[in-house]
Amino acid sequence: MNVHMEPPRRARRTRVIALHCSGAGAGQWRNLGETLGSGYEVLAPEHYGCESTGPWTGRHAFTLADEAVRAIELIDMSGERVHLAGHSYGGGVALHVALARPDRIASMTLYEPSAFHLLRQMGGAGAAAWAEITGVAQRLGEAVAAGDYRAGIAGFVDYWNGPGAWNALPAERQDALIRWAPKGPLDFHALFHEATPLYAYRALKFPVLILRGERAPTPTRVIAEGLSEQLSDSRLTVVGGAGHMGPLTHASEVSALIAGHIGAAGPRKNPATTAFDLPVKAPAA
Repeated sequence: MNVHMEPPRRARRTRVIALHCSGAGAGQWRNLGETLGSGYEVLAPEHYGCESTGPWTGRHAFTLADEAVRAIELIDMSGERVHLAGHSYGGGVALHVALARPDRIASMTLYEPSAFHLLRQMGGAGAAAWAEITGVAQRLGEAVAAGDYRAGIAGFVDYWNGPGAWNALPAERQDALIRWAPKGPLDFHALFHEATPLYAYRALKFPVLILRGERAPTPTRVIAEGLSEQLSDSRLTVVGGAGHMGPLTHASEVSALIAGHIGAAGPRKNPATTAFDLPVKAPAA
């Protein structure tokens, strides 16, 4: 199995850091690890709200910088440039990571990144999409504040997956998402309040593949298309028949696209070598 939650121990395989969507975990990238094969090591640090990481400390207002700490430390421990991938919320975190370490990234793949802060910089289409997604966030936040986690997360799941998706989930998956629900408003807060302007991403010079589902919701479709126009070395690919959860519902196809992009980018050496076996420190609160 190529999906790991801990830093590598002097492994020389090409390193891929994959960041999962809200409410999921490292297992989301199992198919990607299998597709890439033994020549790659997929590191999938889990976000706050996952059982392996625990809840956010609550010591200050939550930001993408807080979530990005684990991925950045994995990059800093790597002797070669890494490939970065992110889905939805993980894509928003990946963009923050990429700007923090632009010279340490060999390539990046984003599946419908939830960089919602960009919508306010994307004209009329962005304004309409902003109104839509802030409504989703408001409904989830109000339900969580009232203690009705089940109703809040049911609406959240149905928005991203389609009506009836919540009722179709197994009971154990519903229970896991109900436990995660208090983290959802924090994710929205961090995404809405990211301060990076759209033009800043033009500084990213490595190859970027942006994926979106054919049935992408309006907010992430607008972001995927608008962001692809800003990046200096990017291409946009539409996954036929897929929606926002394409990395799960169309895992083989999405994994093959990511693997092809990584393979085309190839290994890229860092000018300096750093240790592989340093422990990942807990993020500062």
